[in-house]
Amino acid sequence: MQRIVLITGCSSGIGLDAARAMALRGWRVFATCRKESDCERLRSEGLESFRLDYDDEASIATAMDEIAARGGRLDALFNNGAFACPGAVEDLPRDALRAIFETNLFGYHDLTRRVIPLMRAQGEGRIVNCSSVLGLVGIKWRGAYVATKFAMEGLTDVLRLEMAGTGIKVILIEPGPITSSIRVNAIPHFERWIDWQNSARKSEYESLRSRLYNSSGPDRFELPASAVTAKLIHALESPRPKPRYYVTLPTYLSGLMRRIMPTRLLDWAVSKG
Repeated sequence: MQRIVLITGCSSGIGLDAARAMALRGWRVFATCRKESDCERLRSEGLESFRLDYDDEASIATAMDEIAARGGRLDALFNNGAFACPGAVEDLPRDALRAIFETNLFGYHDLTRRVIPLMRAQGEGRIVNCSSVLGLVGIKWRGAYVATKFAMEGLTDVLRLEMAGTGIKVILIEPGPITSSIRVNAIPHFERWIDWQNSARKSEYESLRSRLYNSSGPDRFELPASAVTAKLIHALESPRPKPRYYVTLPTYLSGLMRRIMPTRLLDWAVSKG
């Protein structure tokens, strides 16, 4: 029987690479995007694509109806879509945090809860959440994104414990710097929510804004999206998937530092990174 995977955030980057790769490996792929125009582009490539927006509860319900209409089976879910809202924590309005949590965490959770009954009925399934190196350690100016990823790590860990014995495997992938559009996509969120001109840190924002608006080329240690896909393949196809998959050297280093360093030393190391 052909295995079926639902992948979110497939308009570009990690999601798009994963959708193409899993289709080539013989999986039936439901490749979802926030915008219908992106879904049309993916359908023109031969992928099955329909709309799913984590920030829109109705679109999640409609996506589940689509899955039911296409057979109602789902062997795996790869929760992938997310965005960033750079800025100092003291400058983050409450609504900015609410908006990023809706997409980066609450949408994941909503979709996962809707998928679990299908997997329970099948007696098996894989749920893979795309976290981040920033779910292991925090860095300055990324407080909103860091908060969503730390929360995701905790929620996913508990779900993994609770799903033991059900046949449903719950897995985290934690990428470091990966080639994607996350910097460009963060600009409208920064402009909407961060009143940097009236911030006590106004002078410090000059450097942040320069990095945000001007590409300086690939980050140090940056890997292509295919590096995440390689971990996803193991997570979905191995009979014994790992609970966690690190991607890129910074993730391995951060995981190690978090385990062995006292907090003050870790703060110093991260601030120098």
